[in-house]
Amino acid sequence: MPSSRRAILRHILSGICTKMNRTKSVPTDVMETPLNRCLNTFDIALLGIGHMVGAGIYVLTGTVAKEMAGPGIILSFILAGVISMLAALCYAEFGTRVPKAGSAYVYTYISMGEFWAFVIGWNILLEHMLGAASVARAWSGYVDSMLGGWIGNTTLELTGGIHEPGLAQYPDILAFLVCIVYAAALAGGVKATAVFNSLLTLVNIAVMILVISVGFWYADSKNWSEAEGGFLPYGIGGVIAGAATCFYAFVGFDSIATSGEEAKNPSVSIPVATVISLFVVTVGYILVSAALTLMIPISEINPAASLPEAFGQLNLSWAKYLISIGALCGMTTTLLGSLFALPRCMYAMASDGLLFSCFGKINPTTQVPLLNLVVSGVMSACLALVFDLAKLVEFMSIGTLLAYTIVSASVIILRYRPIERLHTTIRVPAVAGSPDDDDDEDEEEVSQSSMDTSSPTSEMIEEVLAGRLKSQFRCLEPLLGRFEPGSVVSVAVMLFIFLSFAICVELKVSWTQLYTGTWWALIIYGFIIFAASTCVAVMAVHNQNTRGLVFKVPLVPFVPALGIFCNILLMVHLDAVTWVRFFVWVCIGMVVYFLYGIRNSKEGEVCSSYSILMTTSEAGKVPWGSFKASSGGKKGNKHSIFERFTGRSKAEDKKSIVEESENETSGYS
Repeated sequence: MPSSRRAILRHILSGICTKMNRTKSVPTDVMETPLNRCLNTFDIALLGIGHMVGAGIYVLTGTVAKEMAGPGIILSFILAGVISMLAALCYAEFGTRVPKAGSAYVYTYISMGEFWAFVIGWNILLEHMLGAASVARAWSGYVDSMLGGWIGNTTLELTGGIHEPGLAQYPDILAFLVCIVYAAALAGGVKATAVFNSLLTLVNIAVMILVISVGFWYADSKNWSEAEGGFLPYGIGGVIAGAATCFYAFVGFDSIATSGEEAKNPSVSIPVATVISLFVVTVGYILVSAALTLMIPISEINPAASLPEAFGQLNLSWAKYLISIGALCGMTTTLLGSLFALPRCMYAMASDGLLFSCFGKINPTTQVPLLNLVVSGVMSACLALVFDLAKLVEFMSIGTLLAYTIVSASVIILRYRPIERLHTTIRVPAVAGSPDDDDDEDEEEVSQSSMDTSSPTSEMIEEVLAGRLKSQFRCLEPLLGRFEPGSVVSVAVMLFIFLSFAICVELKVSWTQLYTGTWWALIIYGFIIFAASTCVAVMAVHNQNTRGLVFKVPLVPFVPALGIFCNILLMVHLDAVTWVRFFVWVCIGMVVYFLYGIRNSKEGEVCSSYSILMTTSEAGKVPWGSFKASSGGKKGNKHSIFERFTGRSKAEDKKSIVEESENETSGYS
């Protein structure tokens, strides 16, 4: 009896684990969508620029320059821009692979499985909600500063203050109304939204050019002199701390990937718009920061409204009002970007069955998920009503960095995952129970997939070798060649993430011991670095599959691995309270997933078509939770968890990869 209970428990746990690790199957026609494909490259680039150039340039610039980095804010923006570019390249490659709404959520679902996809998607929802709320607070604060604090003083007199830690000083009714009004404006359709966003973004860019031009005209190099504290008054530590804060200014580029399902030609528009928008924004941030710190000393910068006040001190009142207009336009486009992406992420998750089905409906007239837009606007408005801007920004960073980390890891995994060769399989119904059913089906499959393969092409060779060791590293065959192609790289990526986290924690906790040369700290740190480097080397010795990619991340796996490390480094330096809030939010998501999502996932249904990104071993898996063996249909053929992960049985482990490769390539000769 106890053995029966254990068997039942193993079966249940095995079924749950299988469901958590199932990957998303992409339809053969990835361009098919109920959304309106009407955006060109220009629209998408301006959407990304508008989402990034807002509160970051008009609010964060003054704060970082005065309190963290001084004129070294230029280096802070360069560092934050480089880290963001590492993640942006990975987003661009995925945008060409899978032009679907959902951004990092969809990418993770395809490469790493359902559970991690839900975690990422759940945090993306929070990221965009907090992003919209924080920009609404900044928008309200900017208007309040222009009116001399009248809005804040009047609200305090009417409603009284809020004296709870972590909440705002007073309920910001203007920020609440701003979220509601802009959410209602987005209901008009994606093309109307794109036109409105483009106009505001162009005004914002014109104001930035004005700030840069006038700022350098009135520049005084004495403001960078030692008398004013020098170029790095807070040292290198201030530059790094400023970079962690400036990272908030670049989080909008993932809205470009979110718009992939509404792009006319996503394989071209997504990578081009991503690179252009991030480059333009980074250059703009650097030049504006330089102009600000050259115009006035950092001691005279007003963090609440740094640019208008700086021009006001130079008696340029006309420029002050123009900059205020540009600031409101910039923050409006950032708010629109967050409210644009949030409903589409909800739609993507609901379409997959992981969120409630009511969020997966599209309005036939406007081709916009209206219910999602209403919920997004109300939730963001409530957060903007009661939470402080600084707390919103700090809490938002951890979810963003986690998404960037997973996307970078997913790029590596898919680069080394074999792609199943597509062919049409037509099955003629046979009489049930016929002993010749299997033979007839096999013959029909062969007849339908019998293409001209007499001469192997480079694509065919690349397809066969993907995920296997390169020819010059065949000496590692006994160690790394015994597993399913691509599985070794997947394990190496997971280990690298864990080791990167250990390195970053070691740097933060025992930096003093490392700096003074304490022997035990050096040994531990050296071992972890060696292990992490070995993981990257293991990835690099395998063949990649780049077939069909219009845009490719350069220097894989090194560029994505560097992005993973930089993102984890910034995550480790976040406040402990932020981590606690993050885990509380994730726990709420786990309740939703295990009570609803795991039961209603569309990937749990039997599909008639396979993903173009699916491995051969995944395509041959049996239905979820089935006891039926996956190898030859033999009964009683049990597989361990390790065998299920690697996709190889013990009998297959005895077979050399070289022999398998020769057998596969012989089919093309």
